[in-house]
Amino acid sequence: MLSGSENVNAPGITYRIVTLVLRLALVVGLIAAGWLVYQKLPAEATAGTEKRGSEATIQLVLQPPPEMAGVPLDISVAFYPLDVIAARHEYFVERRAGKRFDDFLTERMNGRSPVVTRLDPQGQAAVVLPRGTWWVHALLAGDQDLEWQLRVDVAAPKQTVVLTPQNAYTRTKSF
Repeated sequence: MLSGSENVNAPGITYRIVTLVLRLALVVGLIAAGWLVYQKLPAEATAGTEKRGSEATIQLVLQPPPEMAGVPLDISVAFYPLDVIAARHEYFVERRAGKRFDDFLTERMNGRSPVVTRLDPQGQAAVVLPRGTWWVHALLAGDQDLEWQLRVDVAAPKQTVVLTPQNAYTRTKSF
């Protein structure tokens, strides 16, 4: 018969030490696995720390239709790091109470900002952009407004983007 002070189910010192070692090994293994995954993530270029050669020069050329001869070609052109049309659609489909579209767009750009340039009187400009996907937004106002919203994959060191009536996003008649 066992005395009242002895506990049959109490673990021994060896069991406690093995359990402690296994718990520590589990924590170390989880940290090591997380570190290995972190090391294999792609490096993100952040503003101000981009690697040399990660930017490209984009040459913009505007070729208006013949019926728009005489319309000033020195228009503003913006390059956005995301599709503004898709963001606008998302904003209006799922309304956010108390949030303006501009605030929503800024939030969606994750700290990046659009690059804005102005074409010269001949309808040409050059802009330097980080490599990646950008969307060109431009509006040529006249008797018939032409609006461009083109996706541009910036990959080569020098690229040319030509804005023509054929690749315009919308054509609207001005009254």
